[in-house]
Amino acid sequence: MKLVFQKETLMNGINIVLKAIPSKTTMNILECILIDATAGEIKLTGNDTELGIETKIDGSILEKGSIALESKIFSEIIRKLPDNASEVTITSDERFKTVIKCNNAIFKIQGRDPQEYPYIPYIEREQYVCLSQFSLKESIRQTIFSISPNDSNKMMGGELMEIKDNLLKVVSLDGHRISIRNILLKDVYENRKVIIPGKALSEVSKILSGDNEKEVLIYFSNNHILFEFDETIVVSRLIEGEFFKIDHMLSTDYKTHIKVNKRDFMDNIDRAIIMIRDNDRKPIIFNIEENNVNMRIRSAYGSMDADLTAKKSGDNIMIAFNPKFLLDALRVIDDEEVDIYMLNPKSPCFIKDDAGNYIYLILPVNFIAE
Repeated sequence: MKLVFQKETLMNGINIVLKAIPSKTTMNILECILIDATAGEIKLTGNDTELGIETKIDGSILEKGSIALESKIFSEIIRKLPDNASEVTITSDERFKTVIKCNNAIFKIQGRDPQEYPYIPYIEREQYVCLSQFSLKESIRQTIFSISPNDSNKMMGGELMEIKDNLLKVVSLDGHRISIRNILLKDVYENRKVIIPGKALSEVSKILSGDNEKEVLIYFSNNHILFEFDETIVVSRLIEGEFFKIDHMLSTDYKTHIKVNKRDFMDNIDRAIIMIRDNDRKPIIFNIEENNVNMRIRSAYGSMDADLTAKKSGDNIMIAFNPKFLLDALRVIDDEEVDIYMLNPKSPCFIKDDAGNYIYLILPVNFIAE
């Protein structure tokens, strides 16, 4: 095999597939990147058997072939080549000895048999959903933060993707909060529900350009999901089982509604967090009366009080929340003002817009009134 690349093109391709290389594995071959130039195009692949990424890159094929190269040393070699490098040439022989040459630098490394490399599962390109890269990237950004980092519950470590006619709903939860993002699609599709691992969605989001003019196609099989965009495909195993039933929690009942400036609200919460350390779970207490929200926090390090102007309707209420959960939701909302709905100090609050594009449910915490 003999291939010639531009350094930047090769490095970009490596960075994409590195996202599927496992940090720990008992299968050494999975620590490799597969370079495949056997069919007239050059493909790079990373695969940990749960998540696989394949991307096509530009380059010249002087001799067809394939090779598996240890990802860490391969990526470091290419990264540290001079930025003004004209061309990078990769050559391998029948014993998988590989030479990487650029300007006056020559590296010799031992490759692996490409036949040992596990190929990404094949998925029929039949049932699919089409949406803009911007919409998918945004829906992941606006929900991924509320998946559970605890691996003991796989359902909470993934996100529900539900297609119903021309509506795509993305849902995540961790037992303390629920994030929902609704996207209106251009076409009507077959109804479907799948649960996608959060790691897969996070890596997809990092690769997507976010261009509103570019599309991503999503294909489904019984056990896998495939994202196809630009010159890249990402295949992930789905989480088996039925997602949590949340409809009964999405009550429209409320007794208090406030509309606040999002930036002012966030700034006050951010200042309150100064009084909290990592192992301290002190809540931020809201006393909502008339058109004012009094925000206060007390901890071993001190206290903070602040007042925020709000448009209020309904009952006065005193309620407390984990400030981090509020900030996580507020950071991904693009509106200048946010609407918050509350029923009582024991029931979850809802942050949502009139159009129903997003819903954030956050459970309150117990507090002692002072």
